[in-house]
Amino acid sequence: MYLHGTSRINEAGRLEIGGCDTVELANRFGTPLYIMDEALIRQKSREYIEAFRKTGMRFQVAYASKAFCVMAMCRLAAEEGLSLDVVSDGELLTAMRAGFPPERIHFHGNNKSPDEIAMGIDAGIGCFVADNFVELEMLDAIAAEKGAVVKVLLRITPGIEVHTHEFITTGQEDSKFGFDLGSGAAMKAVEIAAGKANLELLGVHSHIGSQIFEMEGFRAAAEKVAKFASEARDKLNVVFPVINMGGGFGIRYVEGDTPLQVEEYVRVLTDAIKNEFASAQYPMPEVWIEPGRSLVGDAGWTLYTIGTQKEIPGVNKYVAVDGGMSDNIRPALYGAQHEAMLANRANDLPEEKVTIAGKACESGDKLIFDLMLPKAQPGDILAVSCTGAYSFAMSSNYNRIRRPAVVFVADGQADLVVKRESHDHMLANDVLPERFQVKGSQEGAAIR
Repeated sequence: MYLHGTSRINEAGRLEIGGCDTVELANRFGTPLYIMDEALIRQKSREYIEAFRKTGMRFQVAYASKAFCVMAMCRLAAEEGLSLDVVSDGELLTAMRAGFPPERIHFHGNNKSPDEIAMGIDAGIGCFVADNFVELEMLDAIAAEKGAVVKVLLRITPGIEVHTHEFITTGQEDSKFGFDLGSGAAMKAVEIAAGKANLELLGVHSHIGSQIFEMEGFRAAAEKVAKFASEARDKLNVVFPVINMGGGFGIRYVEGDTPLQVEEYVRVLTDAIKNEFASAQYPMPEVWIEPGRSLVGDAGWTLYTIGTQKEIPGVNKYVAVDGGMSDNIRPALYGAQHEAMLANRANDLPEEKVTIAGKACESGDKLIFDLMLPKAQPGDILAVSCTGAYSFAMSSNYNRIRRPAVVFVADGQADLVVKRESHDHMLANDVLPERFQVKGSQEGAAIR
């Protein structure tokens, strides 16, 4: 089992993260439980900032909050000098409640509502990343109503396909996101945006996908963005002061994953931008990027309590846990892989190969295949690594399973940052019409 960040096996033979014994955390907060290694998140944030400082370029590093958005994470991002990428009114409200500086917030999304646009303008956010022609018209109209001028980046699809799962590629020509370069839509969007009285065009945004290990796609995207910027200058006399190259930097989930170091990602990307824009004799723009998974992914762990087992001789052995696809949909959604260990018996040697099954009523609710473990017993604590990105963020109440709590751990201290969902909380928005109620009966038992 690969241990990283502050994780280690302590003197009691248990997994420890951030100086906190995970078995004690499971007893205190219950399972399933999301644990975030705060020191590792801060370390990764500082690595990005320092890597950019070494380049001498003007920059912003914006945390892509869709990976994991809670108030504590937004507050941490603010403390570390990051900007913030949001994609909904819920993420924006979370950031604002956390006291995040609005001028460092970038609002993404391919279908922003008029209310979300108005909310962003009223909050005084730094910019909108416009995704289509309908949005451009809405942005200009709503800004005009409010007597405001809003800063805008145009999201373009550069027509680049990268080696990752099809569900998390975004830069190919056939994408729901952005203005297409090949069809001329992107240039038309520049012309429209530059002509709107209530829009200030900052530049363009390009995001080619997620969980990417190779740099060739980023180099190719930089080349296409620079070429497009030059064409916009020559045809429309528009110069972009900002180029946003998105995110997508991969992390290690399992043995065989080979992500680059943060400094290498930044160096290769900024070298490509410097070379391409210098060759085009174009004023060097400010460079923005949007890491999400690479900031929080490997900082996250999920603890489960092991329950039942089923062995099919010569075929498979299932070990079931008290969570599953309701708290980590990624394995079922696109075959994501994880490593895991018994947190309470961390020094025990593996004895058998098992499949970790979730408790949801779906055959596809399997978290890990072919996992080597000691012989597990009911009540053992299973710790699954690298669940910090797109686990809590994509959790659900499928089967009416309650969402887990989230704790931040650092220097031996565990802080609850999201409470475990109660039954009452889960049912709070259910409404039973009067005509469905049985006269003289009680309206359900109070369960917490």
